[in-house]
Amino acid sequence: MTQRRGEWLRGCFTAVPIMVGYLPIAVTFGVIAQQTGVPALQTTLMSMLVYAGASQFMAVNMLATGATGLEVVAATFVLNFRHFVMGLSLMNLLREFPSRWKLALSSGMTDETFAMASVRAGSEEEMSPRYVAGMMLGAYSSWVIGSLAGHLLSQVIPPTVSESMSIALYAMFIGLLVPSLRKEWQAGAVALSSMLLCWGFSRVLDDGWAIVLATILGGGIGSFWMKGEKS
Repeated sequence: MTQRRGEWLRGCFTAVPIMVGYLPIAVTFGVIAQQTGVPALQTTLMSMLVYAGASQFMAVNMLATGATGLEVVAATFVLNFRHFVMGLSLMNLLREFPSRWKLALSSGMTDETFAMASVRAGSEEEMSPRYVAGMMLGAYSSWVIGSLAGHLLSQVIPPTVSESMSIALYAMFIGLLVPSLRKEWQAGAVALSSMLLCWGFSRVLDDGWAIVLATILGGGIGSFWMKGEKS
């Protein structure tokens, strides 16, 4: 029992850097969700069930523009499609784990927990089921708690401050894009192409479907271009 508890605690301790990074973004999401008119219960459930930062920001932004539920679901599916590849890779790293653990751990996978698990894959002692579960649970808890806290704090935060927090959506995407630009300038061209496609589609389609189509075509252009550059 003591050993099992120790594995959980080691996993949670490993997740501290992720938790520190998640909390301010989750609080910002809660504030923006409240501004959009999403109730506290639905905001918390979104973080608990969807648990995908970029997709949640995009979802509340689409809801603010009047997008339908189908448009939000389609856009979320496209944006998170990378998790299929990440999931296959993670399950390969955890191939020695029992199936019941794999099923549970797949629900806690994010970009950050996937990266953390990949880095520690070479250590058999650390890569125990309870260690990985503790790491994922720590990250998950910070995101859910931060989302609820942000929604509640939005009631006391001055309007000028809460309104300025909406730029976190754009800052987050820029933060994700800049490291890629340092390695491959083509990533910037793909992002620009997707932006122009979204603008063009929004002239003739609802904003929600414009985002979905721009994401699909932009991703297709990027895959074709990157493949051509490497071949």
